[in-house]
Amino acid sequence: MRGFKEPGFADRQKAAQQARQGILQKFKAQPGPDDPEVVKRRQEREAAAARREQQRLEREAAKAEQKRLEEEAKAAEAARLAREAEEAAARLAEMEAEQKAKRDARYAARKARGKRK
Repeated sequence: MRGFKEPGFADRQKAAQQARQGILQKFKAQPGPDDPEVVKRRQEREAAAARREQQRLEREAAKAEQKRLEEEAKAAEAARLAREAEEAAARLAEMEAEQKAKRDARYAARKARGKRK
């Protein structure tokens, strides 16, 4: 068996040239931009991009609708809480008025009893 032969400069240069030729042939073998297959793939990519954009717009519209509904619910809840607070304040004022009327009646009765004696 022979020993390993170190490649010389010419051998390395020849190998590099062959590699460049291989890359060039591979590049030339690729279809051009007007090839029907390339056009078809480009149209498919554009259609997919359009579908994704449409889906994104639909999601944004759904989010906007959801946000609007949540804001309406919050406004309705705030109105309900305000109405309940007003009703509670009215009940409290009415109760205080009743208590005052009872107190005044007791006071008047006590005064009336004192004058009869």
